[in-house]
Amino acid sequence: MKPAAALLVAALALAGCDRRSDAGPVVVSAIGGAPKLADASQGPVEIGSQLLMDSTAQGLVRFDASGQIEPGIAERWTVIDNGMSYIFRLREAQWTNGQTVKSGEVVAVLRRQLGARSRNPLLPFLSAIDEIVEMTPEVIEVRLKRPRPDLLKLFARPEMAVFRTHPPGGSGPLRISEMRKDGVVLRPAIDPARSPDDETRSPGPEANVRLVGERASRAILRFVARDSDLVTGGTFADWPLLQFTRVPPINQKIDPAAGLFGLAIANRDGFLGDVTNRAAVARAIDRQAIVAAFTALWAPTAQLLPEQLDSAAPPAIAPWTAPLAAGDPAPADRVRAWQKAHPGPLVLRLALPPGPGATLVFGQVAAGLRRIGIETVRVDQNEDADFRLVDSVAPYDSARWYLATACQPCGADAQAALEAARDAPDATSRARHIAEADVALAADIAYIPIARPLRWSLVSLRLGQWQGNSRAWHPLNHLRNDTR
Repeated sequence: MKPAAALLVAALALAGCDRRSDAGPVVVSAIGGAPKLADASQGPVEIGSQLLMDSTAQGLVRFDASGQIEPGIAERWTVIDNGMSYIFRLREAQWTNGQTVKSGEVVAVLRRQLGARSRNPLLPFLSAIDEIVEMTPEVIEVRLKRPRPDLLKLFARPEMAVFRTHPPGGSGPLRISEMRKDGVVLRPAIDPARSPDDETRSPGPEANVRLVGERASRAILRFVARDSDLVTGGTFADWPLLQFTRVPPINQKIDPAAGLFGLAIANRDGFLGDVTNRAAVARAIDRQAIVAAFTALWAPTAQLLPEQLDSAAPPAIAPWTAPLAAGDPAPADRVRAWQKAHPGPLVLRLALPPGPGATLVFGQVAAGLRRIGIETVRVDQNEDADFRLVDSVAPYDSARWYLATACQPCGADAQAALEAARDAPDATSRARHIAEADVALAADIAYIPIARPLRWSLVSLRLGQWQGNSRAWHPLNHLRNDTR
């Protein structure tokens, strides 16, 4: 056992988790690196930086505690022209330097996020946007090439935060008060539209938030010592650490996260180049054993789409999920036939992130494949691999996101249908192409589902507004009942 893990076990085995006092700022541990103001146009960022950007540089709209859309910089919006145009009216808001937010500045930021040089991870799903224009100092229009009813959910993501770089800053709802070694201290931003009578009711220290970025073991230890109120950003990779704690069940929360947790076929040469061999691998993996190694609250799945969503048909069922027909070779027979034609050991490389949970997944997958004669080696996420773990929460509710994310790569039929769905001129043809892509991807066995993403938090009782949701997203201004 590594020294850090041993220390965690020793400390937590003796600790309990009584209710933390409802005094002072809310302390939040985000699992990962230190939070920083990081523009998503420069590429993906960790959850601590996402929370910081969402808190200090809200987008046109944003997510509330339940994962639903609420106003951000835009106080209201209208969809016109059969879904081809979104009109946003900005509320009265201020940048960090006190200047009023104008629509031209918002337009400039959004264009940067969508520009040719942007590395925003949402960019592939925003291709329907034709242009963003300033109509008046308070109104902007987003014009589309084709209808996208899910556009608001993408604009609510922290990757679409309206953050200007010169001078750097956003419009709230929180402001950076201090940048300290032990975290970023945030305070509520002053609402320029509030009544002068409210000036006497300044928020108390309990309305402030101290955001810390740290590894999971330190975050858990801090929570157990009652030095923090929330641990957020937990995934399957860190879940096993909780077995060493005495955190009461009332403080352990699992989000009903929507998304993908499974194995994408990354190398279509060799053994995995044959669809029947991919089916043999899919059959050999014991999904129930994998999720049971974590928690009874985690359920396995054998289908890619969680429900029909915006597809024209119910989720496609992959052929490998059906019992073998009479005369069909068993998975082990497929492996033996391959090895007869290709002498030598059959070894597949599985790419996984670090963490004890990933070790559990590797052990279960390797055991299943060994039973049919395949050896498995674990490689880093960024190394060449034969199949790699996909663990992603869906940023919006479209079947196309699931299919495009699972296609890493996939067959020509599925790729063609996905491209047709992306470019479809109307919702009806888009839904039809999505259904075609779903059927093609299921037949191609380019992705092997295991479950939905496991996302967990540790939540103190003082955070009465915290809610589990399908986005697994918990805004820092929606933690306590008496804060905005």
